[in-house]
Amino acid sequence: MPKKIATTVYITEEQQQLLKELNQRSRVPIAEFIRQGIDLILYKYQDLLPGQIPLEPLPLGRPEVEPGTDNTSQLDL
Repeated sequence: MPKKIATTVYITEEQQQLLKELNQRSRVPIAEFIRQGIDLILYKYQDLLPGQIPLEPLPLGRPEVEPGTDNTSQLDL
């Protein structure tokens, strides 16, 4: 597993509340949900990262978001 670094992100109160609820129901850490969200965005916009090698599918499987599209409503989060 790659080394993790600390960072600060600002989220809305609603996002925080929903993440806490999801954490309580799933026992998955909130930080893990945030990392997965970042992975989804990096995969979706990989074509905008010049000089990058194609990103591998996420460990949980290939996301339902095609690079360069905006079909995030199809995500099963």
